[in-house]
Amino acid sequence: MMSPVLGLLFLVLVLSEGAWGFVPIGGRDSTHVSMTGSAVLQKVAEVCRAIAESEGRDFNPTGDSAEELVQACLGPTATGEVSAVKFKTALNDIYLQNGLVDKDFVDSPEYHFNSEQFAEGRSLITEGVSSIKANIRKENYQAAREALGRVLHTLQDFYSHSNWVDLGYTKPYPNLIRPDLPLLNLAAVNTPTCKDCSNGGFCPNSILPNILNEKKLTSGYMGIYSPAKPKGKCSHGGRDDLTSLEVPRGGISKDELRDDNIDLHNAAVSLATTASLQLLDDIRGAAGDKEYLRFMGIARSSVLAFVIDTTGSMKDDIDEAKRVANEIIDSKKGTQDEPSEYILVPFNDPLFGPLIRTTDPNVMKAEIAKLTAKGGGDIPEMCLSGLQLALTGAPASSNIYVFTDAVAKDIALKDTIIALMRSTKSSVSFFMTGDGAGARRRKRAVGTFDTYKELALASGGQAIGVSKANLPQATDIIVDTSTSALVTVLQRARNPGRAETFSFQLDESLTNITIYITGKALTFRLKNPAGVTQTQAEANGKLGTVQTVGNLYRVRLASSNQTGLWEISMSSNQPYTLKVTGQSTIAFIYDFVELFGGPHPGYAPITGRPQSGVPATLLISVLGRKGPDSVKVSNVALVTVSGTDVVDGTVVDMENGGGILVTVTMVPPGEFVVQFNGTDVVSSTLFQRQSTTQMSVSKVTIQGCGGQNHGAW
Repeated sequence: MMSPVLGLLFLVLVLSEGAWGFVPIGGRDSTHVSMTGSAVLQKVAEVCRAIAESEGRDFNPTGDSAEELVQACLGPTATGEVSAVKFKTALNDIYLQNGLVDKDFVDSPEYHFNSEQFAEGRSLITEGVSSIKANIRKENYQAAREALGRVLHTLQDFYSHSNWVDLGYTKPYPNLIRPDLPLLNLAAVNTPTCKDCSNGGFCPNSILPNILNEKKLTSGYMGIYSPAKPKGKCSHGGRDDLTSLEVPRGGISKDELRDDNIDLHNAAVSLATTASLQLLDDIRGAAGDKEYLRFMGIARSSVLAFVIDTTGSMKDDIDEAKRVANEIIDSKKGTQDEPSEYILVPFNDPLFGPLIRTTDPNVMKAEIAKLTAKGGGDIPEMCLSGLQLALTGAPASSNIYVFTDAVAKDIALKDTIIALMRSTKSSVSFFMTGDGAGARRRKRAVGTFDTYKELALASGGQAIGVSKANLPQATDIIVDTSTSALVTVLQRARNPGRAETFSFQLDESLTNITIYITGKALTFRLKNPAGVTQTQAEANGKLGTVQTVGNLYRVRLASSNQTGLWEISMSSNQPYTLKVTGQSTIAFIYDFVELFGGPHPGYAPITGRPQSGVPATLLISVLGRKGPDSVKVSNVALVTVSGTDVVDGTVVDMENGGGILVTVTMVPPGEFVVQFNGTDVVSSTLFQRQSTTQMSVSKVTIQGCGGQNHGAW
């Protein structure tokens, strides 16, 4: 069992000398996460190479990072940036569940092949693989990845916790992943397997000679709460294993690299990695190459997701949604910006749905062409129910676009929608035409549009009020954001509005930089690093173009002279929002984590939201143009979007994969985002990034029996 300090990344922390599992000693990192990462990356590279060869093209990654692997795999002939966020997120799913086996099943020997639980451990593996294959067939990729992490942990533990390598075997045990093959030559429960290690620790050659000569398979017994074990049996070993204090003392674990087991430890690592590759190959064979890559998150990051009101007054809006969907499908075909998936959810009243999810653009065209405007005699519609379907059915970190002219009848779902947006890190933008369905909703116009504004702001999207005639101009934002490698540089909101200047850093990697401002009765002045300025009144200025439609200002920066510190001065006494986006492969993924105790202390994602007014820890996965080593992080902070609070964090670089651990003294009140600053090593320019979806704090902590923290609500 590896110490689950791995968290979500190639994170290797040894929090105690007695940590169990493949842990680093003397600078050598042999952990569940490093073995899993090695196997996963190698298998993905094999699959990508096979697909490239079948298509008659080369497969030549520029390096061995996940980012460079994705770039080469998705095809160097397609234009546009390629983001590795989906792949890194998929890796994190696997790593997390792998590590949580040590937390959640610490005293379950079958999960670790402890205590000679070979049949039970094999069942966990084979049943888990069946579950993985079934979930892939159903396109439940996250569930499949989580099951894979758990299965790989158990499989890898076999080679560290049993005497397989002590018996001289140099190849993995194929019967562990083959339910049709018997487990042979197991040591009987009444057969002694070890001799006493008088020094109380680990001794070389502690397994009895007859066990070695007869090739009997055994494993160490583990006792966290009790020293009991069958007479003469081997122990796992280590200071937290109480059975290792009972004769025969000591242990046979090969988790740690020690002076007495260098060859055995290295052999266990090698076989565990090879066995992981074999299991992955079995899954690949069942899924097929292209489906296997989708399972692993090797896909373009753009997703086109529409939630559309189909009531009688929405004919023009539906026609515009059809037009923009067809434009995106046709114009981005063959590029890295081509959506990897399409989501469509219609709604009116009392009906909503069904959810349509497809990877085929022609299916999306056909389904959206079927939409017609009809019905809708009363004012409110089932908007939030349709949005809930989209949020639960779309991939994480999707951009979802809602077309409606009516209030939400199902306003009770508002808190559920906010929770879903936060958990999926998806952004939602609303296109509200006219005054909100004209006479149908005048009685409830005030506050209802504010509800959509609140939801859009919380998710990092936009709430755009526009006439039906001008809707085609507003939907340019969909074309802008239906793109791969989309990142947020700055996001702010003020309610009530006030005069304020905001600065933001643009780096050399950013392209297609766009500024979105929503609000009424406002002015702004944009200034570049050289001091050149442009106001909202200049449609075609020295810095870019300004398009105004409804309550939206869309500023598209010119492609030259962008790098450096920019400023935008806002002036309005009305509420406004400001967002700066661009395309770049420099990005980050984060989770709030907490330290858990027990014999295997480590970090795991918190349940719910971080608590108000107390310290918090974030685990961040860094993505750079040439891998995480091509980025130097200088600062991570929690920033309130609607306020001025900035809480800087203490940053600790973690080895082996670009992870960083960030500690803040307190979480700011209200809603906030994570701001991430550093240097792009490739261009030697400073960069700035922000998370898109806002988080908020919890003011209530639920305590379990004995004071154990079971998360915050």
